[in-house]
Amino acid sequence: MIEILNPAEVARARVTGALVADILQAMKSRATVGTNLLDIDQWTKEMITEAGAESCYVDYAPSFGRGPFGHYICTGVNDAVLHGLPHNYDLADGDLLTLDLAVVKDGIAADAAISFIVGESRPAESVAMIEATERALAAGIAAAGPAAKIGDVAYAIGRVLTDAGYPINTQFGGHGIGSTMHQDPHVPNMGRPGRGFKLRPGLLLALEPWIMADTAELVTDDDGWTLRSATGCRTAHTEHTIAITEDGAEILTLPSR
Repeated sequence: MIEILNPAEVARARVTGALVADILQAMKSRATVGTNLLDIDQWTKEMITEAGAESCYVDYAPSFGRGPFGHYICTGVNDAVLHGLPHNYDLADGDLLTLDLAVVKDGIAADAAISFIVGESRPAESVAMIEATERALAAGIAAAGPAAKIGDVAYAIGRVLTDAGYPINTQFGGHGIGSTMHQDPHVPNMGRPGRGFKLRPGLLLALEPWIMADTAELVTDDDGWTLRSATGCRTAHTEHTIAITEDGAEILTLPSR
């Protein structure tokens, strides 16, 4: 299903997007050395509930997962890049933490992710990976607009990542979003210009460049959810939800303050 939202629905999406961004920034500020991933999950639950919103994850049970996700935020540490299931782990100095969050409020969902380093350490490889995903996301957003196609956006993202020297996995990528979290069209992190669905004003896309330092192969944890790099290398993931407008794209998942 591909949804095209009307102006009133896009306005509601801005509210949901700001909530997602605010929660992610709050969790980033609280994710210090010694913070437990389960505490991050609980704090996220509290903020979602206080805002009168609902989690997109708790009851989420797609074919690639093992039963309902059962938590409120994805927490990936170091080699865990996607669908990181919160568990009893205390963050350490230098950990690369990815937080991925999707909520729905007033019938419209928004989805975003951030990667950052915990504590005072700044491993050069980790910094480079995070910055590469941020540049790729910016390139994808710049390529999006009512005259563009999905392939144009995918190509823009992929070119930044490959130029930076990272392998690209196309099994998981960006996606349409609207009244539900995951919709068509799929937006791979590599593509060919001029191919695919033509973007239209009112279309919402969650663009999410993610990389692993030295492999394109994923492995799944015994929890049935957490996806890690097959080699144990570090990973990074950055995501925004955008709305296609008459003259470009608007980032919806920016903090309200």
